[in-house]
Amino acid sequence: MEVHGTVYYETQRPPEVPAFVKNHGLLPQHELQQLLRKAKLFIGFGFPYEGPAPLEAIANGCIFLQPKFQPPHSSLNHEFFRGKPTSREVSSQHPYAEQYIGRPHVMTVDYNNSLEFESAIREILRTKVEPYLPYEYTCEGMLERVHSYIQHQDFCATEPLFVPANFSRPGSAGGTRTTGPLFVPLPNSTALGWSSDVSAPPVWPPLSSLRLLVSQEAQSCVDACRSAGFVCEPAHFSFINNKEALRRLEVQCDMIDSEINHVLPAFSVLRRECGLQREPLLFSCAGYSPKYRRLCPCRDFQRGQVALCRDCL
Repeated sequence: MEVHGTVYYETQRPPEVPAFVKNHGLLPQHELQQLLRKAKLFIGFGFPYEGPAPLEAIANGCIFLQPKFQPPHSSLNHEFFRGKPTSREVSSQHPYAEQYIGRPHVMTVDYNNSLEFESAIREILRTKVEPYLPYEYTCEGMLERVHSYIQHQDFCATEPLFVPANFSRPGSAGGTRTTGPLFVPLPNSTALGWSSDVSAPPVWPPLSSLRLLVSQEAQSCVDACRSAGFVCEPAHFSFINNKEALRRLEVQCDMIDSEINHVLPAFSVLRRECGLQREPLLFSCAGYSPKYRRLCPCRDFQRGQVALCRDCL
């Protein structure tokens, strides 16, 4: 295959690219689109993260080949994220393309493994793909998303709804019967859902989309939700940060503390210690700890419109 590039260079200075690369310099958008339509393979070199160029290439009929990061890039091991207030881990140059588009349009491989890389190139040479644009990146998909955001959120609310961390269901006056649980088992699932017998507060995304799961130790809620076919929903943290959630998950707690820690709500199996979040601004889907298993507020999503739950329209 011929190798083409679009590396900017000044007229008086030669471009700093290998001689075998046919460099077109900085192209106007329509010329770049024409070049992509002629190409078969678009290669990512690991940066920038989550840029629009791979999506443009896929939409013009290219296969996107990108590096897998092992270990994932984060503020703990990569200069770009260092000092930024995030626990997020990036598994590849374009995680969205890796997770929600995938093969045959997207190939994510370890660039340090020459056999894996060569195998991917040979597979790409044998593969024919049609241009592909995920629905959520179309004009209609974008307008659908914006409409849902505007119509279902109250931007004039004075305070965000926050269920107290020490909240638990009270018993009846006679002490012989308790009110219905907030969370109930879901059919064909290990997750718990918001009970239909409990009046759901007027929030969005609606609590009908909530799927309460427990992560493994040293696992983030992002990964825990994804492994169950869901996405982590930060807006639902307020409704699972309470004793009722721990009780319905049958977590054994000798002690329950309310602390300021980005991995809470969570619990330690060995020490039988449970922690609830005291600061709502620290709710995090990305945080994890080898000492804790986290309570994770997952939600379902629409195929092709990941930002919206099934009941969000």
